[in-house]
Amino acid sequence: MTSLKVSVLALSVMASGWTAAATYVVDRYQDDQNKGSLRWAIEQSNTNPSDDNEILIQAVGKAPYQIKVNSPLPEIKGPVKIMGTQWDKTGEFITIDGSNYIKGEGAKACPGAVEGQYGTNVRTMTLPGLVLRDTHHVVLKGLDIHRFCIGILVNRSSNNLIQHNRISNNYGGAGVMFTGDDGKGNPTATTTNNNKFLDNILQDNGDGLELTRGAAFNLIANNLFTNTKANPEPSQGIEVLWGNDNAVVGNKFENYSDGLQINWGKRNYIAYNELTANSIGLNITGDGNILDSNKIHGNRIGIALRSEKDANAHITITKNQIWDNSKDIKRCEAGGSCVPNQKLGAIVFGVPALEHEGFVGSRGGGVVIDPKNLQKTCTTTNQQGCNAQPNQWIQPPKLEARQGQLVVSFKGEANQRYRVEFFGNHNARSNEAEQFIGAETVATNAQGEARLTWKPNIKFANYTANITNHVGASSELSQSAQFK
Repeated sequence: MTSLKVSVLALSVMASGWTAAATYVVDRYQDDQNKGSLRWAIEQSNTNPSDDNEILIQAVGKAPYQIKVNSPLPEIKGPVKIMGTQWDKTGEFITIDGSNYIKGEGAKACPGAVEGQYGTNVRTMTLPGLVLRDTHHVVLKGLDIHRFCIGILVNRSSNNLIQHNRISNNYGGAGVMFTGDDGKGNPTATTTNNNKFLDNILQDNGDGLELTRGAAFNLIANNLFTNTKANPEPSQGIEVLWGNDNAVVGNKFENYSDGLQINWGKRNYIAYNELTANSIGLNITGDGNILDSNKIHGNRIGIALRSEKDANAHITITKNQIWDNSKDIKRCEAGGSCVPNQKLGAIVFGVPALEHEGFVGSRGGGVVIDPKNLQKTCTTTNQQGCNAQPNQWIQPPKLEARQGQLVVSFKGEANQRYRVEFFGNHNARSNEAEQFIGAETVATNAQGEARLTWKPNIKFANYTANITNHVGASSELSQSAQFK
C-alpha cells in the first residue's frame, strides 16, 4: 500500500508540471559538456528549470579564476541562480571569458545587424556571453563577464536580477544589453520589464549598459560605470533607446562620451547619480524624462538637451548639483561634444548629436548617413524644415540681487504656474548650479509676465535660477547674480 501511495504521488507531481530544485556544481574550467563544466551545468538546468535551481561556480586552482569558453554558451532558461561562490567569501569574481572565439581587431570583431557595420552604436545582438532570451527569474552574481561583443544579453526577458558582478572589456554592443528587440530591430512591449541591475562594476565596455527597444520598468542602481585608456570606444555609460519608465538611481558614470544618453525614451527617472569626466554628463531627448538631484561636475557639458522631431517633448531638470564643467573633454563616440566653439557649461540646449547636421564625431563603425536625412535645429522661431529648440524653447529667467533678496522676472505663457529653483555657487565666476537652495511657485499674468522676490538663507558668492513650466519643461540657467 505504501509503494502505491508513493507512485500515485509521483504521478500527480509529474502531472502538475512541478519539478524538483537542483544544484549543479561547476568545479572544472574546461569548456566541454562533461559533468562539472559550466556548459554542462547550464544545459542540465535548462532541462529542469526551477525557482530554486542553482549553478554554483567554484574557485578552482589559484586566482585569477577564469573559464575560457571556445564557442557560444547555451542560452539560459530560468528560473536559475548562477553564482560565482568566491564573491561571498573574498569579493573575488570568477571570470567567463570569450576571447578564445571572439577574433579580430578590437570593435571590428563585433559585426552589427546591418552588413558592413560593427562595434558600439550599431544595432546588434551579435556574439554575447551570457544570454537570457524569452525567460525570467534568472539571478547572476559574483561573475566577471569578459571579452565578448555583448557581455550579458537580456532579450525579451523579465524579473531577472544581476547583482555584484563585474562586466569588462566587451567592445561590441554593450557590457549589458536589456532589449525587447524582436530580432528584426523592432521594439516589443511588455517583454523586458522589471529587471534589476544592482551593485555591479562595468569597466571598459563600449556602452556600459543599454535599455533599448521596449525595455521598461527596469531598475539600474548603485553601479559604477567607468573607462580606462584601454577602451577603443568609450561611448555611453547607459544608452536608452525607445526605453520607457526605467529608474536609474545612485550610479556613478566617468570617462565616457556621454555618461547617460536618452534617445526618445519616455518617463525615465534619472536621480541621485554622479557624472564626472565625461564629454557630456547627461545627453537627452524624449518626453517626460526627469533629471533629479544628480551630481554633475568636471564634464565638458553638464546637461545637454538635443532637439528632436517631437516639438512638444518636455524634460524636467530639478534639484541637480552642477559645478566645475566646461572642461576640455572632446570624446565623441556617438555622443559627446567635439563641435568647435560649442557653448559649454551646466545646461545647454540644442547640442548636436549623431542624428543632427553639425555633429562632430563617430556615428558608429561603418555607419553612413545621407546628409539629407540629418536633422537640423532651428535657430529662430520662424524657421521651417528644422527641429524646434528643445523644451519648447522655454527661456531662462532674469535674476537680480537687491538688498539681500533675489528678484526673478521672466516672460512665459499667460496665466500659467511656474516653479523657480534657486542655486548657489561658491565661485563668484561660476554660472552653474553648485547647490540647490530652494524653490518657489509663481503664476504669470495675462501678458505672460511673472515676478518673484525670494530671500536666500545661505550665503554664496553668487546665485543662479531656472524655471519649469506646468507640463514639466525646464529652462537653462539664468545669468548669475551676486550681492554687492
